[in-house]
Amino acid sequence: MSEGIVSVTGLIAHGRGEAFDYLLGEKTVPEAEAAEKAAAAMLVLATRPMITINGNAAALAAKELAMLSRSSGAPMEVNLFHRSDARMAKVIAFVEDETGEKVLGRDQDGILPGIASDRSRCTREGLLAADVVLIPLEDGDRAEAMVKAGMKVISIDLNPLSRTNQEATVSVVDEITRAVPNITAWVDRLKRDSDEARRILNDYQNKRNLSSVVDRICQGLKEHQA
Repeated sequence: MSEGIVSVTGLIAHGRGEAFDYLLGEKTVPEAEAAEKAAAAMLVLATRPMITINGNAAALAAKELAMLSRSSGAPMEVNLFHRSDARMAKVIAFVEDETGEKVLGRDQDGILPGIASDRSRCTREGLLAADVVLIPLEDGDRAEAMVKAGMKVISIDLNPLSRTNQEATVSVVDEITRAVPNITAWVDRLKRDSDEARRILNDYQNKRNLSSVVDRICQGLKEHQA
């Protein structure tokens, strides 16, 4: 935060996510594993996959996201809620220094419809051209706008009830530094077997998976209370 990569509200969001991680036992639960497999299948089958990165995602998992980018062929693009030209340059430089990869976002020449804030700004060659977008630690406004624009959205968010997870096509309820390597491992496996990737996606039901996560949290609380 002191370097300007993460905002103060980003720290608040991170603490909120940690609270849900405690409720899930600070581990990748079976529902998360199923969603991570489906997310990988969706990336493998995409025509133009894309990964968006905000300040929190950059600080927590820049290297992991770059590995997923290389494996899936999905470019990375920086997008910030608390945006300024200086902070955009700082976060992009941070990700590039951490990963050795070029990222999009310096020249935001496109607008994502349906968002009133600067978060609507994006790139035409990146986000606006994508058919599948991974949005780790994002907000509900952008998730909803992407879905309305016809994109399939993969979220990584520890709150199963968040608007981001409720709007996403595939909602991964897991901590980002666990989730991204798991998705990458499945991408490496499934990109050699597109038929299996299609089968996984056909069998996956996101709303049912999210409901199961909520049930798991409630059951865990009951057992702890007992």
